[in-house]
Amino acid sequence: MTNLKPWFEKGMNQYDYINSMKVHKENLLKVYNQFRLDESDKDLLQALQEKELKAIILAADWCGDAMVNLPILMRIADEALLETRYLIRDENLELMDQYLTNGKSRSIPIIIFVNKDFEEVGKWGPRAPEAQVIADELKAQVPDKESPEYDAAFKAFIKSFTERITTDEALWNNIKNSIISTLKDA
Repeated sequence: MTNLKPWFEKGMNQYDYINSMKVHKENLLKVYNQFRLDESDKDLLQALQEKELKAIILAADWCGDAMVNLPILMRIADEALLETRYLIRDENLELMDQYLTNGKSRSIPIIIFVNKDFEEVGKWGPRAPEAQVIADELKAQVPDKESPEYDAAFKAFIKSFTERITTDEALWNNIKNSIISTLKDA
């Protein structure tokens, strides 16, 4: 098993990551401040505390998926006493390329759960299945890149997707459940 300790030690803590953000910081904080775990989630996550798990997160502040997934992860991490470290994707391609989506895309965020010996015990990302459905539905309205309407349609897609993921509490709960499911199996 690969020891991921050097990557963990290289990463920023949650507060340094948030404070370094130039894009989507306001939206990340909006989700963080509005999202709440229910008591059953807290009980389950507190039971995981004894595992002493940690997480390495590959992300970037420009990423819409990170903007919604990371604040939910932060709430989960607080309850599970999960120590987290954040790595900027484009500055850590050697690690990123070990976690490609569908074997080809550098999609983020990627959350790598490790045990106390820094061995991988689980991976989550870049998005929950329900978020993928929403993205696919909205993106279906975007024409091919060669189309003269592409740029405007893609900007409209991003705006619509951002609005949806920063306000849809049912989606937030789907994301939470997806992350917790991976964490339980870790």
